[in-house]
Amino acid sequence: MAGIQHLHLDRGVPDIRIRTLSLHDLRIVLRQGWEDFLDKRGDLVFVGLIYPFVGFLAIAIARDWSLLPIFFPLVAGLTLMGPAVASGFYELARRRERGMNTSWRHFFLEFKSPAMPSVAALTAVQFGIYVLWLMAAWAVYAATLGPVRPDAWAVLPDSPETFIHDLFATQAGWTMIIVGNLVGLFFAIVVLSISVVSFPMLIDGKADVYRAVQTSVRVAAHNPQVILTWGLIVAALLFFGCVTAFVGLAVVLPVLGYATWHLYTRAVER
Repeated sequence: MAGIQHLHLDRGVPDIRIRTLSLHDLRIVLRQGWEDFLDKRGDLVFVGLIYPFVGFLAIAIARDWSLLPIFFPLVAGLTLMGPAVASGFYELARRRERGMNTSWRHFFLEFKSPAMPSVAALTAVQFGIYVLWLMAAWAVYAATLGPVRPDAWAVLPDSPETFIHDLFATQAGWTMIIVGNLVGLFFAIVVLSISVVSFPMLIDGKADVYRAVQTSVRVAAHNPQVILTWGLIVAALLFFGCVTAFVGLAVVLPVLGYATWHLYTRAVER
């Protein structure tokens, strides 16, 4: 972890130093995240089930096939809220790091923390990005598989079978897949950049929202390969959690939450 970059801040605030990361750091933080999970797995598995519940709710909504065109963006986009959902795990990792008592009750300690308004504000920003992602996904559908007519923005598919056929057997369908994924990648990079260390930094009480987001962006810009690799690892693990009927997220989300805390402690000079 050679190399430390100074982030100059005005108004008499001390510099925030960011470190140069390596792929080896990612292996370390994942191992530490797993160790944290094993240490408290009995208390935390049920907390991790909060996120699968949201996933099952999305499936229930999507059973109304009229929402089928945005089912994938609806579920995949939930990962954009991951950093906010995992905030409680940052607090648990912080307490364990300091040798303090930790139990599942401390997962909710952030709600009483002075950082709560900042965490809530950044969560609102991420939710806004999620809504924009859903709007963009619908716009891509409307421009490809959803023929526009005067009395509607886009025509819904006649049936789920028709939609699946058109999606994979027509040029318009493949255009929707490719463009939709590119748009999703853009949103994912934005969220990754602004949140890779910002939420842990807020929980740690080291900055306000502006400085936390600014530092997160600087960490991403200073370590693009490592942070992009981290994003791919997160996406792969969340995908695994989803394809196991969301049950796997009960393990994946806590491990990633703890690992994100450790990534913050290695990326930012405290």
